[in-house]
Order: sequence, then C-alpha cells, then structure tokens
Amino acid sequence: MMSAIVSARAGNSVLLLEKLPKIGAKLKATGGGRCNLSNTLSNEVFMQHFGRDGRFMSHSLELLDHHKLIEFFDSIGVKTDALDGFRIFPVGHNSKFIISALEQEMQNIGVEILCNQKVRSLEHDGTSIIGIHSSTHSFKTSKVIIATGGMGYPTLGAEGDGYELAQEVGHSIKKLYPAMMPLQTKESWVALCTADTIAKATLRVDLKKYKKLSAIGDLIFTKNGIRGPVVLDFSREITPLIDKFGEVPMLMNLTKGLNEEQIRQHFKVQLSKKPTHTTLSLVHTLLPQALSLELCHIANADPEIALNKLSGIVRDKLISILAWTPLTIIGHDGFKMAMITRGGITLKEIDPKTMQSKKLNGLYFCGEVMDLDGPCGGYNLQWAFASGFVAGSN
Repeated sequence: MMSAIVSARAGNSVLLLEKLPKIGAKLKATGGGRCNLSNTLSNEVFMQHFGRDGRFMSHSLELLDHHKLIEFFDSIGVKTDALDGFRIFPVGHNSKFIISALEQEMQNIGVEILCNQKVRSLEHDGTSIIGIHSSTHSFKTSKVIIATGGMGYPTLGAEGDGYELAQEVGHSIKKLYPAMMPLQTKESWVALCTADTIAKATLRVDLKKYKKLSAIGDLIFTKNGIRGPVVLDFSREITPLIDKFGEVPMLMNLTKGLNEEQIRQHFKVQLSKKPTHTTLSLVHTLLPQALSLELCHIANADPEIALNKLSGIVRDKLISILAWTPLTIIGHDGFKMAMITRGGITLKEIDPKTMQSKKLNGLYFCGEVMDLDGPCGGYNLQWAFASGFVAGSN
C-alpha cells in the first residue's frame, strides 16, 4: 500500500493485486489490532535491533524514518501518539484507522485495486520484467513490487507466495523459521505457574557457542511453555536452534537480575525483619507463590521449614536456581502462531538504495519477504513502510 501510494503520487499507473477478498488483513492484526506503527529510536539504534544485517535499511530510514512516517500518516488524515515515549500508534490505537486511510488515499490518487488475485508467475525476457500472471488475469508491465510478507498467520494470506515467485526468477531464499511466538518446554511445572507475569526476566541460551544470546522483558508461563514480550522477541533466536539441536537448554533469571550473593543478602534482610519465615515465604518475597513453590521442589528444598534448617547443599542449590532457573525449549506451534518470519530473500541479491532485484530488472521487494526481521515494538512495520516507500519511489 505504501509502495502503491508513493508510486502513484509520482505519476505512475499503479495496480495493486491482493490475494484475499480485502486489503490489509495482516496489518489489521498487528499489535493485537492496535497497530504499533514504529518507535521513537534513532535510526542507528533502530538498525542495531535487527542484528548484523540491520545496516541494509540505512538508506530506507534516511528517506522514511519514524518522524517522516508520522508526517506521512498525518498527511492522509491519521494522527499518531507515543504515550509511553517509545511505541508509536494511531490515535485511538486501532489498525482500522490506518487501513481505511491508506485505502482512501489510494482511491484519491487513482491506484487500481483488484482483490481475490493470487499471482501465479512473473513474465520476463531473461533480463527484465515484462508482465505478471494471476489466477484469472495477465497484465503487461515493466515494474513489479513483491510485498507479500512472510509465512506467519497463513489464515491471513501469508503462504510464502513471494518466496516462490522470487525463486522462480533466480533468487535464493535464506531458510525460513517462524518467529515472534510462544515457545514450548520439556518441563511440565510451568503449567502450575500460569497466573503471574514475571517482570524483567532475563533469558539466556545455555549452549557453548550461543551463550551470548540473551533477552530481558516480561515473561508469562503457559500450560506447556512460556510466552510474553521477552519470549516473542527471543523466539527469533530460538527457533533456528530448535531446528538445529532438537531442544535448546536455557537459563532464566526471574529475580530482576539478582545474583546468588545478592539473593543471600536479600534473605538475611528479610529474616532480620521476620525470623519466622519458612523457606517458601522467604522465596515468596522475591517471586509469586506458585513459582516459589515449584522452584523449592526443583531444588528439593522443603518449603515448610526454615531456610537454615535445610542442608548446605540444598540451600546452595535453591539459591543457584533462584539466580538462574534452568528450562528446556523443545518446540513451538509453527507458522500458524508466528507474527513474523525469520529468513527470506537474500539481501545481497537486492539493491538497498532502490529495493530492485540484482537478478531481474524491474523487480522490486519490500518488507518481510526479505531476510530482515526485528523484535516487537514497531520495528517490522517501520521497516515495511520504509522499504515500501523506497520501492515505490523507484
């Protein structure tokens, strides 16, 4: 939609082909329907959150950073806010405002929209695009932008069409993984701790070559695993490791970053205030009751007796587990629960200044179909809009 608007504003004749009966189905679902458009980070810090390939988007962000994105939406009648100082939403926090404004702008400037059009193939002469074929029509054109997104939420039309079209004309696709999703654990005790959100939890991969992988944020236990903002973000790193190793051992700090010595000191202070603390009530000063009980069980610590009545080995084990709780990730629900896709069309085959294919003249890409993905918090939509702006401009 961004590409169509920018291209039509430049005087081009633009046709938007949509596979579903209505445009914007996936955009409607973003941010739980609230549509987190972007965030207030500087371009430099923003790119760092995408990892080592983040600089690929530097030219796109120069042309359409979050300030210019706000101006763009203001120009088509959508006001935005950033009430927490970080995440940018449409005022009213409803994605329908964004979709209807984009649709109205396309109508105003003469973009033709055809829905129920599954694109089957690109037509080319070996060097340049000359046409495109959908399930019911053929169109002559010298320019095509593939903006099909990833594989997440197949019920909203994401079935990998863009990857197939790109591959058929010689592009290579970096392996695709579901990302930004809940994770499943081997341990069953998590099902007994589902009532509480653990704030500022730290997750760390416990594999020799991957110990630097970590994330901090709010964590929620589920009946078969973990979810919450920190898990959605960290799953980008975990799903490829599950594919490689089958299961991924992790360590979690659930005590807001306290180390073993700090936990011991915390317990001393609490006992000085209330000498009658049981082991469970003492742990409960740090963590919710249900989680406290489960961690006592993992450490084989009797929750009903005083901490100093435990053996030194058990006491040390409990404190060690409170500092770093082990957990084993064994699976996920696949693309049906994935908000984004990790992997995609190889970036080295795309010109970052224009978003044009280096394999075929007149073929352009934008958004998630490329091998670039970021965490929660408006990163992926900002990248979609910015790359769409560049593709449409060219």
